Amino acid sequence: MYTMRPTAFDYHRPATLDEALSLLDEIEDSRPLAGGHSLLPIMKLRLAMPAALVDLGAIPGLDEISGNGGGLTIGGMATHAAVAGSEVAIGIAPVIPETAAGIGDLQVRNCGTIGGSVAHADPGADYPAVLMALGGAITATGRNGEREISADDFFRGIFETALEPGELVTSVTVPATPAGTGATYLKHRHPASGYTIAAAAAAVSVEGGKCTKASLVVGGVTAPPVHATAAVEAVTGTDGSEDAIAAAVEKVPESIPHTTGDSYASAEYRTHLAKVLSARALKRAFERAG
Repeated sequence: MYTMRPTAFDYHRPATLDEALSLLDEIEDSRPLAGGHSLLPIMKLRLAMPAALVDLGAIPGLDEISGNGGGLTIGGMATHAAVAGSEVAIGIAPVIPETAAGIGDLQVRNCGTIGGSVAHADPGADYPAVLMALGGAITATGRNGEREISADDFFRGIFETALEPGELVTSVTVPATPAGTGATYLKHRHPASGYTIAAAAAAVSVEGGKCTKASLVVGGVTAPPVHATAAVEAVTGTDGSEDAIAAAVEKVPESIPHTTGDSYASAEYRTHLAKVLSARALKRAFERAG
């Protein structure tokens, strides 16, 4: 059996962030290596042929998970497994570790990182929709310093982000989920590959039995994920009953301008799934809001 192998490349394992940024700046056509589950397969297929890899695994502090006063900060090198099992994350924004626990399989969760996933911006990735629904942000660090980019502005298209050449995702932040707010993320996997075909992330705040604020983001159907604005407007001010949610999700397709159809699922099926998952996500978010 013929197996594709990557072209020859140099390998660097810097001990500091400054050293990593210098290498990425100085070596033409170099790429950062985080978990490797996205980069290495496309290198084997020779869809990417970097001259050098800069392994971020030895840089201290990039995998820390901590509270930041008003929310949660997750270092870019934190693995999905570490996020899923973090008591800090569970206590501040539980939908984030819940999402991490459902990514890939055990091997992927133990090796893949949140920063690598976010930077890769795969249309089937799980974090983008959740980060957008929660109003999260991504910290990008380059030779000129740090900048914080809202999740809404960070994800731009298929494998396309707001990162500039030489910048790294060093952390991800999300606001704390307060009492009276419920959030959830649901997805439909392809039964054979496990690839996410469609997903929905919802966050709902309830006061006096009525929805005062809501967010609903559909992922996997388009790139980047999209806010289902019309559906949110329809559900805000309601009591979250089944009828209210059903009426709201009928407006979900209005926010999906160009549904992606491919070998995994047709555009029509993805649109149908977007409505089904949005209804389930909103229902669960209302239940969690209490």
